[in-house]
Amino acid sequence: MAQYFVIHAENPQTRLIQQAAQLLKQGGILACPTDSSYALVCLMEYKDAQTRIRRLRGVDDEHPFTLICRDLAEIGTYAKVNNSQFRLLKAMTPGAYTFLLEASREVPRRLHHPKRSTIGLRVPQHVVTQTLLEALDCPLLSMTLQLPGEEVPMSVGWEIRESLEHHIEGVIDSDIAHVGATTILDLTQEPPELVRAGVAPWP
Repeated sequence: MAQYFVIHAENPQTRLIQQAAQLLKQGGILACPTDSSYALVCLMEYKDAQTRIRRLRGVDDEHPFTLICRDLAEIGTYAKVNNSQFRLLKAMTPGAYTFLLEASREVPRRLHHPKRSTIGLRVPQHVVTQTLLEALDCPLLSMTLQLPGEEVPMSVGWEIRESLEHHIEGVIDSDIAHVGATTILDLTQEPPELVRAGVAPWP
């Protein structure tokens, strides 16, 4: 049975954030709000949690995860960023964007794009997500919470609890700004290439 955390969107309760973080540190999966719907999240070191997320989503081993980071410095740890890429990232974070960049050695090869050494990274504009990242002191591996057969991602905490309470370790119930996908930009191209139009504007 998933633990259910009702967390204030602007003033997250420290005790509940710490409890949610502990579930992740133990190898669990959380349903976590972001600035673009909910995501299923786990930590990078837990392969079993990643397999379970793919199974819940109904996707194969080639479907990419996104690395949710606290800030530009953390993106710089997990991706190779040149000066022009940095300027664009600085202008567009935090926000509902996913950036494709060349992965650094800190990212396990199994998490790279199957045909390129890239990974998607983002810095969400959501206080609860940011507070959870601070409590963990590491990034989150994430995949949009869109179940097989559904046309839109899930966005309501209690509905997620009803659907997944026997399949994941925790649900964070909090407000979200948008319901939809992030805007994906491939920054390995010059100029940057729009891969997917989402809730955030481009250009």
